Amino acid sequence: MLPAFAGAGAGTRTAAAHAPSADPCFALLSRLPGITRALCQQAQLQPTGRSSVQGRPILVRDLPAPKNNAKNAAHPTRVLVIGAIHGDEPSAVTLALNWIALAQQIPANSEWRFLPALNPDGLLAAKATRTNAHGVDLNRNFPTPNWDHEAPAYWQTRTKKDPRRWPGAKPLSEPESRYIFDEMDSYQPNLIVSIHAPYGVLDFDGPVIPPQKLGRLYLDQIGIYPGSLGNYAGLTRGIPVVTIELQHALKPPNAAETRQMWLDLLHWMSARGL
Repeated sequence: MLPAFAGAGAGTRTAAAHAPSADPCFALLSRLPGITRALCQQAQLQPTGRSSVQGRPILVRDLPAPKNNAKNAAHPTRVLVIGAIHGDEPSAVTLALNWIALAQQIPANSEWRFLPALNPDGLLAAKATRTNAHGVDLNRNFPTPNWDHEAPAYWQTRTKKDPRRWPGAKPLSEPESRYIFDEMDSYQPNLIVSIHAPYGVLDFDGPVIPPQKLGRLYLDQIGIYPGSLGNYAGLTRGIPVVTIELQHALKPPNAAETRQMWLDLLHWMSARGL
C-alpha cells in the first residue's frame, strides 16, 4: 500500500503520518491542472522504493523500447524524464503524465523512465513550494565541481539569500536529489529531460547539438548554476540534459502543443542518434 499524497503542513512528517492509499492519483488530482482521473490512472505510476523527506513515495512509470527493433533490444537508448523538481510547478507534472500516454500512442525507439513528481512534498504542501520539505532547492543540490564554495557563494551574493533557492548544507543532502544521483549510475540514462516552468524557453546542457525548439519553446541557453541538474549531469557527467521551461506553472500546454513538443523531441533524438 502506498502512503497517501495528502497535503503537508509546514513541519516535517514521517511516512507513518500518512494514511495508506492504493491510489497515488488521489491527491495529485487536486493539485494538477488539466488532468483527469482516467489519465492519471492510465499512467500506472508505481513506487520506486525511494521516498521524499516526509515519506511520500517517488513514483515512476517505465516504458520499454519497442520489441520489433533488434538493435534497440540489445542497446536501447534510455531517457529519464523528470517533472516537478520544484513543487510549485505543477504544469510540469501534467506534461509528464500526458507524455506517458503519448509515448504509448507514438512510440519511439527508446526506453523511457518517467518521474512526474520528484518533489511530492513541495507539490502537495498546504501552499505548494519550490523547495522540498527541508527548504532546499533540489535543483541546486547536485554535486557540481567546487560546490562547497560556489553554491553557498552564489546563494548569498547573487540571490541575496533567497530562501526559495537555498542549495542546502551540502551537496546531495536531500533524499530526492540523492535518488536522481543514484539513477544516473543504476539506470544510466543517455538523455535527461527536466520539465520546469514558467520562463517559456528551452535550455540545454551537454555534449551534443541541442534542439532548436520543442513546440513553441525555442532554445535560449540561460547559463549554468552551481548545484543544478543541468550543470552536474550535462557538463560534469556528459549526459545531455534538455530543460523545458513551460510558459505557465499552473496552466499546462494544450493537447496540440503537448503533442508537437513530443514529436519535436523525437525528431531531435533521431537526428542526433539518440
